[in-house]
Amino acid sequence: MPRSRRLAVTAGSLALVAALSGCSTTIHLEPADDANNPACAEVSVLLPDAVGDLDRVWTDAQATGAWGDPTVVLRCGVEPPAPSTEVCTTIGSVDWLVLDQEEERQRLVTYGRDPAVEVIIRRGEEIDFRTVVESLSTSIQSGLEPATARCTDRVPTEDSPAAGSAEG
Repeated sequence: MPRSRRLAVTAGSLALVAALSGCSTTIHLEPADDANNPACAEVSVLLPDAVGDLDRVWTDAQATGAWGDPTVVLRCGVEPPAPSTEVCTTIGSVDWLVLDQEEERQRLVTYGRDPAVEVIIRRGEEIDFRTVVESLSTSIQSGLEPATARCTDRVPTEDSPAAGSAEG
């Protein structure tokens, strides 16, 4: 093959690689304080490629995951919550504190697990909230040690009939 043709093929290959790499987006997130906890590494490798209809996007922070643009964000290594009067629910065999809704997002934090995992879901999106949390609960349950505390009362779900709080 003539030298000029090899250069043209090489240049074309490099242009294709550059174009394809430009299609992937990395989301900037702040890692949680305890993101370097080995249990968070276990959770991270078990995170699903999709939650509901949302595909995973890459993040630049340790022990994080994001899906959509991002519509759903997960951070492992947040401070485990103390017993609380916040609404508590069990989804996918994981207890979650449902923190006060904010105008643009809903936050949940695992209860009874150390390290704790925070999930933030952007409001106003057409997603199945329960399916998203169940998908993430599977990774959390498999990656973290069993819960050391449970919600004493739970909001009504298919998993539990009562309403209440996390008073461990």
